[in-house]
Amino acid sequence: MIPRAERALRLAAEIPAAILVVVEVVVLFAGVCARYVFHAPLIWSDELASILFLWLAMLGSVIALQRGEHMRLTAVVAGFSPAGRARAEALASAAVAVFLLMLLPSAWDYASEQWWIQSPALNLHDTFRVAAITVGSAMMVVTALLRLGRLGWRDAALGVLVVAAAAAALHFGAPWLRGLGNWNLVLFFVLLLGAGVLLSVPIGFAFGLATLAYLATLTRTPLTIVVSRMDEGMSSLILLAVPLFVFLGLLIEMTGMARAMVAFLSALLGHVRGGLSYVLLGAMYLVSGISGSKAADMAAVAPVLFPEMKRRGFHEGELVSLLSASGAMSETIPPSLVLITIGSVTGVSIAALFTAGMMPALVLALALAVIARWRSRNENLSGVGRPPWPVIGKAFVVALPALVLPFLIRAAVIEGVATATEVSTIGIVYAVLVGLLVYRQFPLRRLYPMLVETAALSGAILLIIGTATGMAWALTQSGFSRQLAASMAAMPGGSAGFMAVSILAFVVLGSVLEGIPAIVLFGPLLFPSARMVGIHEVHYAMVVILAMGIGLFAPPFGVGYYAACAIGRVSPDAAMRRIWPYLLAVLAGLIVVATVPWFSTGFL
Repeated sequence: MIPRAERALRLAAEIPAAILVVVEVVVLFAGVCARYVFHAPLIWSDELASILFLWLAMLGSVIALQRGEHMRLTAVVAGFSPAGRARAEALASAAVAVFLLMLLPSAWDYASEQWWIQSPALNLHDTFRVAAITVGSAMMVVTALLRLGRLGWRDAALGVLVVAAAAAALHFGAPWLRGLGNWNLVLFFVLLLGAGVLLSVPIGFAFGLATLAYLATLTRTPLTIVVSRMDEGMSSLILLAVPLFVFLGLLIEMTGMARAMVAFLSALLGHVRGGLSYVLLGAMYLVSGISGSKAADMAAVAPVLFPEMKRRGFHEGELVSLLSASGAMSETIPPSLVLITIGSVTGVSIAALFTAGMMPALVLALALAVIARWRSRNENLSGVGRPPWPVIGKAFVVALPALVLPFLIRAAVIEGVATATEVSTIGIVYAVLVGLLVYRQFPLRRLYPMLVETAALSGAILLIIGTATGMAWALTQSGFSRQLAASMAAMPGGSAGFMAVSILAFVVLGSVLEGIPAIVLFGPLLFPSARMVGIHEVHYAMVVILAMGIGLFAPPFGVGYYAACAIGRVSPDAAMRRIWPYLLAVLAGLIVVATVPWFSTGFL
C-alpha cells in the first residue's frame, strides 16, 4: 500500500515539474527573441514565467523530499548505530511533518487573501500562483507521513512523541520564556535550530520550524506572514536562473561538451609534471562558467581525468582533495548559483558580480596550482609525451564550440543583451544545437531524468531560500539585526577587523549550513554593515562567497567535500589528511583577495 502511494505521489510531482522546466525555457527564450530579434517584446512572458516558477519550486521541493535530496548535515548521525540512525530519521520526518502541518492552514489563508490581487498583463488572480505553496506543502506532508510509515512503529512513535513533547514544553513554558527577552533567540535559533540540523533535519525545514515555533510561542504575529516571506524569497524572477543553469550543467555533460573541453586541456598540458592537476583546475574554471552547480561541475570533470591520473601514480585521496579544493576555488565564477542568490537577497548588481567573479577565482587557482605542482613531484611520466601540435590543434577545434559557451554567457549578461535569468535559456538552446549538430550526442532517454533532477535540486535550494527569508524577517523584527550591525560596525580594527570576522564566520556557516542558506540568512544582515565600514559590496561579496566555499568543502562537516568523494568514488577517510594543504592554499588566496580589493573591483 505505502509503495503504491509513494509511486503515485512521485509521478504526480515529477511529470508536471519536468513539463514546467521545459515551458520556462521556451517562455523565457521566446521573450528574448521577441525583444532583441523582432523588437516586439512579449509583455506577459516574465509574468507567466514568475507564476510557473513558484509551482516548479514547490513541486521540486516535493521531489527532493521524496528522494531524500534536501540539504542536510549527516556527519553527526552517520556516527550513530543503525538503531540510532533509524530513530534520528523518524525524528527528522516527524519534524518535517510538524512544520508542514503548522504551515498548511496559513498557506491556505494566504492563498485566499491573494485572490484580490491580479497580475497586470494576464489579469490572473494571484491565488493561482501562491496556491503552489499550499499544494506543495500538502504533498510534502503526505510524503513525510508515508516515510514515517515505512519505519518501524516504535521508531516512528518515538519521533512523534519527542516532537510533541518539545511542542508541549514550548506551549506551556511560553509565559516564562517571554521574560527572557532576546535570550529566546538563542533558544530557538541556536539550540532548537542547531539540534535539528545536527539530527539531520533538512536545513530548509529546520529554518522554517524554528521560525514558526518562535513566532507561535512568543508573539501574536499571524503565521501567514511566514508564508508571505517564503513567497517573497522564492518568487524573485532572478532565482529562475537557478533551475535553468542546473539544467544547462546537465546538458553540457550529456552532449559531450565538457568532455571535449577536458580533452583539449589534457592535450595541451597533460605531458608536463602536474599537468593533469592543472587540467583539472582549468576544466573546473571553464565548466563552472557554464553550469553554476558545483556538483554538476565536478561530475563533468572527474570521470574524464581520474583514471589517467591514477595511472600516473596519484593517490585517490589526492585526487579528491584537489577536486574538492577546486570546487571551493570556483565558487565566484559566473554564473555561480551563489552569485545569483546573493544578488537576489542583497540587491547587489548581478552583472557586477558576474564581472568581478573571474579574478578572485584565478588568484585561488594559481595558489592551488603551486600546491599541485609540489604534490606531484613524484608523478610517473613514463610513456607520456607531448602530443604533436596538429593533435593539439584538432582537440582545440573539436572543443571550440564548447569553449565559446562560457564567454557567450558572460558577454550576453555584461553587454546587456539578456538578464542573468534569460541568458541561461540562450545557453540551453546553444547546448542543444551543439549537441545535436556538432557532437551528435543527445540521447533523448536521458532528457526526462535530467528535467526531474533539475526540479529536485532547484526545489531543495529554493525552499531553503524561502524559509531562510522568513527566518531573517523574524530576526529583524526581534531587533537582532540592528544589534548585529552595531556590534559588527564597532569591531576593533575597522574594515580589516570586520573582514576578518566575516571570513571566520562564513567559513563556519558554510561548513554547518552550506553556502546558499548561509548567504540568504546572513547576507541581508551583514552587507549593510560592510557598507558602513567602507567595504565595497562587490568586494565583500567575493570574500564571503570564497570563505563560505572553504567551509562547504572542508571536512568533517562540509557537504561539498562528501559530494566530491561520492563523485570520485573514494572513501572520505582517504582524503581527510591530504586535503589540508589545498585548503590552506585556498585560504591564502582568499586572504590576498580580501587584502587587495582590486582583484574584485578592478574590472567594474
